Amino acid sequence: MNPADEILDIVDEHDRVVTQAPRGEAYARGLRHRCVFIQVRDAEGRLFVHRRTATKLVFPALYDLFVGGVVGAGESYDEAALREAEEELGVSGLPEPTYLFKFLYEDDSGNGAGHGWWSAVYEVRCDLPVRPQVEEVQWHAFLTDEEVTARLGEWEWVPDGLAAHERLRAFRAAG
Repeated sequence: MNPADEILDIVDEHDRVVTQAPRGEAYARGLRHRCVFIQVRDAEGRLFVHRRTATKLVFPALYDLFVGGVVGAGESYDEAALREAEEELGVSGLPEPTYLFKFLYEDDSGNGAGHGWWSAVYEVRCDLPVRPQVEEVQWHAFLTDEEVTARLGEWEWVPDGLAAHERLRAFRAAG
């Protein structure tokens, strides 16, 4: 299926479903929808980082600190988190990601991604060998926190992932 044809729940400012629309239409019209962000760490505590392919509908060829994506129509955040993590990492049998928090991301980048989306943030440990989808991931590595910090100012990152990363740092600092 063409990703632009995937049906999404369109939600209001309180994350209540108000209608459904194809992903391409949701992006073109700036309709608020739902996404999941899953922070993946390996057995050594290193963070999975990847560069998106140039063919992605949103934020092509940018680096990302999370795996994830849109929540399909009728799908729960939890279901989407496990599905997206397994799909992007190319694994099966991943533990269920742990839900951490949710926030409304407002996009003002002008990249056609829509105006905002509810974003549920999760974490999971992946001890399995990863085989990321070649359609989704052009490069990947597990990096230490120090390596990630060093690259935050060097590489071009997806803006919603950076927003989720900053919120996750604040969430952990407060907890």
